[in-house]
Amino acid sequence: MEQYYRNQLECLCRAVRPLDGQAMEASRQHWDGIAKPLNGLGILEELLVKVAGIQQNADIRIARKAVVVFCSDNGIVQEGVTQTDSSVTAVVTENFARGCASVNRIAAVAGADVIPVDVGVACELREPGVRNCKIGYGTRNFRQEPAMTAEQALEAIHTGIRLAGELKDSGYDLLAAGEMGIGNTTTSSAIASVLLDCPAEQVTGRGAGLSNAGLEKKIAVIKEAIALHQPATQKPVELLAALGGFDIAAITGLLLGGAIYRIPVVLDGMISVVAAMLARQLCGLAPDYMLASHLGREPVCRQGLGMLQLEPVIHGQLALGEGSGAAMLFPLLDMAEAVYRENNTFAENQLTAYERFSDSE
Repeated sequence: MEQYYRNQLECLCRAVRPLDGQAMEASRQHWDGIAKPLNGLGILEELLVKVAGIQQNADIRIARKAVVVFCSDNGIVQEGVTQTDSSVTAVVTENFARGCASVNRIAAVAGADVIPVDVGVACELREPGVRNCKIGYGTRNFRQEPAMTAEQALEAIHTGIRLAGELKDSGYDLLAAGEMGIGNTTTSSAIASVLLDCPAEQVTGRGAGLSNAGLEKKIAVIKEAIALHQPATQKPVELLAALGGFDIAAITGLLLGGAIYRIPVVLDGMISVVAAMLARQLCGLAPDYMLASHLGREPVCRQGLGMLQLEPVIHGQLALGEGSGAAMLFPLLDMAEAVYRENNTFAENQLTAYERFSDSE
């Protein structure tokens, strides 16, 4: 089954095509014809141009939106790298389904749906509304052994790809990547240390809140795990299997699915940024289909977004997770789309349009 998953993944990634340049150029020309200063909405204009390239149409659609929250437990919690134990993961996952978690409140204001997906919570969940795609009951303690098998990592990736396709077919125009899993800033920092070729100290933050001693322990655990497994950047599936979580793997798949099925996916904080770096290793064109929402508080965010060449819109020191920061981008995109669709043009106002000049003029 592992080889089958690998072959399918390679085939799907080879099918990814560049953004539609003609649609993007038509979108830019439309922006330039709107009666306002050129690039007056800055990054938001570029994001909608990117959406046009993804959707292959300058008449963009971002009406129906969803935050897909992948939930999973992490065996590395056994090393005491978090303030809370794994029981919190199940509680919050069920709260997503009840509509009473932080991301639900934010998404409701943004007019978006929240879709919780159990890819590896360490117990059975009984709350209706949680989608059951469980790969296992949490990962193993990667300080002692690989977090998962390569087959499990690939299964989780394919789960994310499949969901992207299903949601596109269901009529969603825009997705956001969310996660929930106690210990997943440790898994993300470990993977980022390898992908960015940076010492653990430079990519590891306090997560949901660690003391100085707790942070030092977290860094030490990551260093020991990397020394044990010696994962390679060039082998992203093996890297995921050694140090990752089912949530990161599934988000990696969702991002690849965005590129495969041509649906834009908004990144949230560090976990989705690390997943985006993994997706880039698997498919070089994948970042073209991603939108960055915010510059999170964890150090990986700035470094990872730099590698991906993605520019965030929100600089709010956010560190909530769940896809909350990604959902905050939705209303900004809606407001920009309103300008894009509804503003008068220079021609309609009988005004001379602004002229573009190069930097040398």
